[in-house]
Amino acid sequence: MDSGCYSALIVPAIGTWPRFDSPLRLGVMASGAGTNFEALHNAISCGDLDARIHLLVVNNPGCEAIQRASRLNIPCELRDHRQFASREAMDEDLVTTFRNEGVEAVVMAGWMRIVTPVLIDAFPGRLINIHPSLLPAFRGMDAIGQCLTSGVTIAGCTVHEVQKDVDTGPVLAQAAVPILEGDDREQLARRIQKQEHQLLPWATALAGQRWRSAAGTQG
Repeated sequence: MDSGCYSALIVPAIGTWPRFDSPLRLGVMASGAGTNFEALHNAISCGDLDARIHLLVVNNPGCEAIQRASRLNIPCELRDHRQFASREAMDEDLVTTFRNEGVEAVVMAGWMRIVTPVLIDAFPGRLINIHPSLLPAFRGMDAIGQCLTSGVTIAGCTVHEVQKDVDTGPVLAQAAVPILEGDDREQLARRIQKQEHQLLPWATALAGQRWRSAAGTQG
């Protein structure tokens, strides 16, 4: 079947993008190609997502996200996890780095490392992640492979707040993607990733409403 005849269901549906008194100040973390990082940038550039990416941090020296950041003229810093004595030590460095950049929230856009309470507690409710499944189903590694093996007929992706347990935390938004007859991992991954590029900027905007509302209440 032609996969083009199928569309994803995004919840909450993309509607009017929220505006803020000043753009959201974002830090982004990526480990691989950086396509979700660029999707955030594109949503900002076209005027949908009212935000600014202050810094991209990567943990792999050769990852494509570095080249994307250079092309997009966004500051990028490498934090090679192999150079730190522990996950906590690395996260302490990340907290210092993002705070020095004036970041108010951090988006994990394909960050393939487990983070610790050091980072989570530094940005309570303001650390979000995108995962290629409809959580709480298929947590952890190779979610798409898990999905195909299980025999379910609906896959998708989720943006959620990060908590101590992996791939838990309140769901901000999801996109459901049908599994088609004959789908392999690569085919399904491509269709899910297409929806990730729509979902992550939208979920970031929705999260931004919560962040700014909470800041206003506290102030």
